[in-house]
Amino acid sequence: MYKVREFELARPFIPTGDQPQAIEKLADGVNRGLKEQTLLGVTGSGKTFTIANVIEKTNRPTLVLAHNKTLAAQLCTELRSYFPHNAVEFFISYYDYYQPEAY
Repeated sequence: MYKVREFELARPFIPTGDQPQAIEKLADGVNRGLKEQTLLGVTGSGKTFTIANVIEKTNRPTLVLAHNKTLAAQLCTELRSYFPHNAVEFFISYYDYYQPEAY
């Protein structure tokens, strides 16, 4: 039987401020099967690090979506640094805009 490697977070620092509470609440929501949750924070407030902690705590494969290619690349780089012993992959679409089919 194939065993999936557990997510192992390389912590460059420890969660501070509101992060520990956010990690607990978000992880609890994931484990209870909540389909939607929101994490709000200003730029540089540690949202990616908070989510990395949730990924480790819940130990579930995770799909991270970003609204542009620059942010997607930044998130991938950060998550790879947080999870150096786990697979963190990057996929972007090469379509610059959506063009629906003509009927």
